[in-house]
Amino acid sequence: MKIRRILATAVAAAVTTPVVFLSAAPAFADTKPTPASTQQTTPGDEDPDFDEYEKLLAAVTKAEEKLEALKAERLALLEDLRDKKVSEAVQKELDAAKKAVEDAQTARTAAETALAAAKDALAKVEADPAATPEQKTAAAEAVTAAEAKVTEAVTAKATADARLAKAATAHDDELVAMSTRTGVLKEQIAVAEKELAAAEKALEDFESDGFDCEEDGAVTVALSGPKTVTVGTSAVFSLRITNTTDRTLDQVKAYADAAALPDGEEPIDEDGFFKRYISVEWTGAGNPHWSPINEEFDSIEVGELVKGGRADVKLRLTVDAKTPAGPGVAFAVGAYENNDETCGIGEDYAHAEFDILAAKPDKPKPEPKPTPSETTATPTPAPTTGGNGNTTQQGGSSNTPVDGSLAATGANENLTRLGLAAAATVALGAGAVVIARRRKAGTNA
Repeated sequence: MKIRRILATAVAAAVTTPVVFLSAAPAFADTKPTPASTQQTTPGDEDPDFDEYEKLLAAVTKAEEKLEALKAERLALLEDLRDKKVSEAVQKELDAAKKAVEDAQTARTAAETALAAAKDALAKVEADPAATPEQKTAAAEAVTAAEAKVTEAVTAKATADARLAKAATAHDDELVAMSTRTGVLKEQIAVAEKELAAAEKALEDFESDGFDCEEDGAVTVALSGPKTVTVGTSAVFSLRITNTTDRTLDQVKAYADAAALPDGEEPIDEDGFFKRYISVEWTGAGNPHWSPINEEFDSIEVGELVKGGRADVKLRLTVDAKTPAGPGVAFAVGAYENNDETCGIGEDYAHAEFDILAAKPDKPKPEPKPTPSETTATPTPAPTTGGNGNTTQQGGSSNTPVDGSLAATGANENLTRLGLAAAATVALGAGAVVIARRRKAGTNA
């Protein structure tokens, strides 16, 4: 199963099941944000797999757009053929030619009527014994003039008929060309469908990479953290990754991200929404520095995990100063790959909800108090200890419980937190795609 489908399904389940608020883990001492460049890179650390994945994904998108454009063009042509709709210039000339023929016919009819009247007048004059030679000459000239008008009208009518024939031919030729184009488009659509299938196959092959990674419960994750995070600050969450199998897993990892859920008015950008406001870093054994989780370094690398073993890592969520107050969520999923080419992705998708609080305005500074003449020493408070002193490094065990919430199967009507809110559903679904797009299926990024 493709990792995109796995994550999307898992997140959808998380949204449509009862939400259990996670207990806030003790804050780690080191919560000061550090730049994303903390993670050291060396030449060759770049992720060519991700670059190739992006290229293949772009090829699929381009093939889809091409196919849709061809289909839309053919559909529009078929509708124009049905309505005999041609180009504006051709239609305009056809209409004008038809009008010219009508006008020419009207003029010819009028000329022929005038000629008949002139001939009747001439006949009456010639039959009248009292008619003068002048009258007879005038009547004869009127007939001659009417005959000339008729000849002129007949010529104009013939010209108009020729123009109409030419316009009608152009009209029909364009319809034929449109019909031919629909046939060509049909062939091009068939080719485009094959190209899209090939692009999707290439992407699917790259995602699977020869492995058949299915959902299983081999690696589980539990995520917990504070219930509130103030805008412009950071908070540390606890992520526990556990090997539930009876064998050692060679390469265990986890994928995690966080989101400020939209308010229903802000559009969701699937490719960038979840990194717009909250950045995520992690640290653990073998990785003492805060390392960013991004497209280049997309996973939390646990390494080998023995039977029943677990690894505890810290996630630091830094909320951008421009983040709007409202609900937020962190989510994670485990995965593994063995040297024998078996691999899997977690069945359960852990999530931890929290409230994003607006930053408090700066309080006005109080007026300085008069310095007393005598001061009394204030006892220094005894040092206190804090933080998770029982947290172990990767691959070890811990006696500090890490409370977590895993997505379960089924639905519940008591969804006061994430519920069935459409915005949250879309947001989490897009978040899964964001994670999935950073790696291939089978956790082989």
